[in-house]
Amino acid sequence: MSNSNTKPALPTSVASTVTEPASRALGRLSAAAIITSLLIMVAAGLLRGSWMPPALRLPAFGPPWQLDLHLSARIVMVTLWVSAVIAGAGVAAGLVAVRRGQPVPMRTILTAALLAVAILVVVPPVGSTDLLDYAIYGHIVVIGHNPYVMTPGQYQAMFHLHNGVPLDWLRHPSVYGPLATAEQLMAARLGGASLAAATFWLKLVNAAAFLGVALIADRILRADSAARARAHLLWTANPLLIWSLIAGGHLDVLAAGVGLVGLLLADRWAARSPQLVAGVAAGLCVGAAAAIKASYLLFGLAVAWALRRRPSQLVAAAAGALAVLVPGYLIAGRHAVAAIASRASEGSGYGFYGVFLHHLGLNLKYAEPIAVFLLIPVTWLAVTRLPCEAGERQAVRAALALSIAWLLLWPHQFAWYTVMIICVLVFYPASRLDWLALGWLTAITVADLPGLGIGRAAYKELGPTLNAIQKQNGEHLAPLVMLVAAIALVVLCINGRWNMRQEGRLGG
Repeated sequence: MSNSNTKPALPTSVASTVTEPASRALGRLSAAAIITSLLIMVAAGLLRGSWMPPALRLPAFGPPWQLDLHLSARIVMVTLWVSAVIAGAGVAAGLVAVRRGQPVPMRTILTAALLAVAILVVVPPVGSTDLLDYAIYGHIVVIGHNPYVMTPGQYQAMFHLHNGVPLDWLRHPSVYGPLATAEQLMAARLGGASLAAATFWLKLVNAAAFLGVALIADRILRADSAARARAHLLWTANPLLIWSLIAGGHLDVLAAGVGLVGLLLADRWAARSPQLVAGVAAGLCVGAAAAIKASYLLFGLAVAWALRRRPSQLVAAAAGALAVLVPGYLIAGRHAVAAIASRASEGSGYGFYGVFLHHLGLNLKYAEPIAVFLLIPVTWLAVTRLPCEAGERQAVRAALALSIAWLLLWPHQFAWYTVMIICVLVFYPASRLDWLALGWLTAITVADLPGLGIGRAAYKELGPTLNAIQKQNGEHLAPLVMLVAAIALVVLCINGRWNMRQEGRLGG
């Protein structure tokens, strides 16, 4: 248990008693790699106008801002690929140093990460065009139309827009929950007529959620310096997450942050208290997460698993979740349900299934049935075989098992979906799951970069050589890592060699 009288302090190093120069090399290497990666990402954000379509008309006053400098788009793209690789290597080096008890300059790393977050909030969205679609959905509500019916293409035609409307989801209505739409409406009102200004407000909310999770982790893990440093390496200072969640502005971080609070409430309060308000509070949070993005219903299942032996709290949690979901979807209407349901079959390729199906000459439509067939036993393995210790957080553990099985096996994935795993992984003891999650995140981030989308515009920016490299990353490298990670999860569940490390209690 953590000592409530322990005074929180920013971790300056881990195992600082180790003074040999050789022992410090790994920690310094980690810091150098992470900071270099963050510098590249910040530079790419500041130079967005040089390489990232579509062109944006920035507001006359206030953020977002960018530098009016030109750099070769292809140089930016190559350095971004390099930044993703060294980011994964830097986080891995830091984790190894922490596990070996070697010092890691966490104060320096965290300072660089927080500065990068601050800068990336006030530059236009880079690495993905999704944030522009969010802004458009908000504007669609402002003008009195339904974002689950009207598409960005129809919005573009209505106002004869030539800037700021991305091609990727031009014909797709919103596939996000009613609370996400409410956030997008708020950003559109605050940003006025400017799509770019609306993206700033959406980024600001994302940054608040991201830093909120960091503060929760820092507070709960304050009594164990190793666990605390590991959490900051996986979350706060992880350039791969910062790129997707802050630079790219994906709303998954908002769902993850709210859902995580629900999991922690279930473990720290509802699972121990006779007061039904505890279950209601946990349910409200996981319901809100699912009302932002439907995949976070998995966190609701995790809360149900944790409270399965406390029927009254389970019912209370279900009531709390429904109190958010039912009114939200009643307001959004049946079109919202239909649009969100259609999203399950869209994403980044077909994972490792596509490789095998292509070689066998089979239609890609078989990927989803095969995934469902595999998900059932693997999810059961993960839920029942993931190590469980007395007093451990049951909701966090169940959420980790459910999310990692889904992420590794469902064929349609993007890099930012990994936030669902990382936000709970930091509250679980260090194990070989760290390497599965980090390897998967690194590979699929490289595959998603540079985030120009699809079509002729993206091909023009990349050119034939870089386009061929990106195609190899997406169709061969990432699927291979996905397959290895999925097999490794099954093997770990069977042989139980998790290599658990928990130097102290994880708080609470």
